[in-house]
Amino acid sequence: MRPLTVLATAAALLLAIHASQAQDAQAGAGLAAAFRAEVDRRLEVPDAELANYGRLAESALAQAGVVLQGPQYFVVVDRHPYVQAAFVLLRSAGGEWSGMGAAPVSTGLPGSFDHFETPLGVFAHSLDNPDFRAEGTLNANGIRGYGAKGMRVFDFGWQRVPKGWGDGKVMEMRLQMHATDPDALEQRLGSAQSKGCIRIPATLNTFLDRHAILDADYLQSVREGRQLWVLRPDREPVPEAGRYLVVLETARDDRPPWSPPPFLPHRKAAPLSHE
Repeated sequence: MRPLTVLATAAALLLAIHASQAQDAQAGAGLAAAFRAEVDRRLEVPDAELANYGRLAESALAQAGVVLQGPQYFVVVDRHPYVQAAFVLLRSAGGEWSGMGAAPVSTGLPGSFDHFETPLGVFAHSLDNPDFRAEGTLNANGIRGYGAKGMRVFDFGWQRVPKGWGDGKVMEMRLQMHATDPDALEQRLGSAQSKGCIRIPATLNTFLDRHAILDADYLQSVREGRQLWVLRPDREPVPEAGRYLVVLETARDDRPPWSPPPFLPHRKAAPLSHE
């Protein structure tokens, strides 16, 4: 190959890379604006913290043996008691991470029967464990465990986790990410409360659902001709839809200033809901 041809090829490749990065940045900016407009319980997390969560997610993905292709979105959850937050992050084709927004969550609170600590790791959101939608009915404690009617329950399948009570024996729990009772339990987001699942704000649930943030496998199935009742008819899917939930725990000695304050009930606490 002639030198000029090599230079021309290299220049074209660089232009393609820059164009791809520009497209990723534009897509991220649009979704970040949508997050601010649509999610009512937000955390203002500094860019340095978001970049660190991207590095931690990258390490977790590599450890799990996940091979990434193209830009895609992730939901990253920090289960540390001082954090209890979810981050919507975009990983570009070149491996750069940027944050779309963050919101408080509740992860598992061990110590009582049938309560687990939310497991760490990388969890695929696939049709192997189909999602469903909340019926909005009250349980025996008068709680809507999955939130209001129609809220999506994101299912990540059975996971082997040490019991949070008794002998601590490893057993299976169903890992789900879902809304919670809007009247009795959403106010507790930002503190560990659940039986092991990840509780999120209703508006974040709708945001993830409407924009198909973790629906890469679902969207591919639709393109192949399958009809999936669980998908919203008014969905506005992002082109960079992903398929992975990453749960990690940062090392901290103090509560960061952007973290939600701990839940302090002003009256007798309502019973915890069944997931």
